[in-house]
Amino acid sequence: MFKKYLFLTKPGILFGNFVTTLGGFFLAAQGSIDFILLLITLLGTTLVVASGCVVNNVIDQDIDQKMQRTMNRALVKKTISPTVALAFSAALGLIGFGLLWFFVNAYAFGFAVLGFVVYVIFYSLWSKRTTIHQTVIGSISGASPPVIGYTAVSNEFDVAALLIFLAYALWQMPHSWGIAIYRFDDYKNAGIPILPVARSIYRTKVESLIYVLLFAAVLNGLYCFGYTNVIFLITFNALCAYWIYLSIIGFKAENDQIWAKRYFLYSVILITALSFSFSFSYVSPAPHLPIF
Repeated sequence: MFKKYLFLTKPGILFGNFVTTLGGFFLAAQGSIDFILLLITLLGTTLVVASGCVVNNVIDQDIDQKMQRTMNRALVKKTISPTVALAFSAALGLIGFGLLWFFVNAYAFGFAVLGFVVYVIFYSLWSKRTTIHQTVIGSISGASPPVIGYTAVSNEFDVAALLIFLAYALWQMPHSWGIAIYRFDDYKNAGIPILPVARSIYRTKVESLIYVLLFAAVLNGLYCFGYTNVIFLITFNALCAYWIYLSIIGFKAENDQIWAKRYFLYSVILITALSFSFSFSYVSPAPHLPIF
């Protein structure tokens, strides 16, 4: 039974958000880690994300049964009731939000609320089923955890926080579209109007390349504004160069599903490597460029 509840929280998504929260925290910490604060921030953020994922499972029951990769979820198989799932979500959310409010700060709490509301209401309940812009809308929730991690340390929203928010949001598009092409039939059968299904795979490849370039340009701003060192500059641009290469060879791919799986997996590797690179990319003294 524990396993069923665990999978309701979507462990893959939890891991991804755990890593990006860690990245934001490392960037702001500039080599000086408060491990108690780190633990509370990671736990609080993970519980909030888990809460949102459980609600998403409840909302998506009808389309999950039409997709091969989701048709065996507990709510689809009726092994957990929607009422119990919502109670589980509420418990996770109350603990997660409570930790961020009482033991971190208002900025971290605020961005957790932003991510949760966008994911549950604006993405799951509305845009996922109605518009090709669903990925852009959902990217706001995906970009919130690194900002939670960053503001947990900085206790302010500055230029670096803005840059990582924009960059991690931009990363969401090619990342999400990669899996949408790989699982094209699933999305088509479920009637989800994601870009490759609603328009075309070719257009998706074009837009993915554009977003990869924008992602690289925005996050290079961390070096330009003095938040990271030259090691970050070299490491990050090397990672992005290969993602750009994968984007370009996608136009000549003989099998779109094989290419898309490779493209998606690399996006995960890149964001993981990027987030951990912040642990040794700091500068001293760190700049102070607050926005609010």
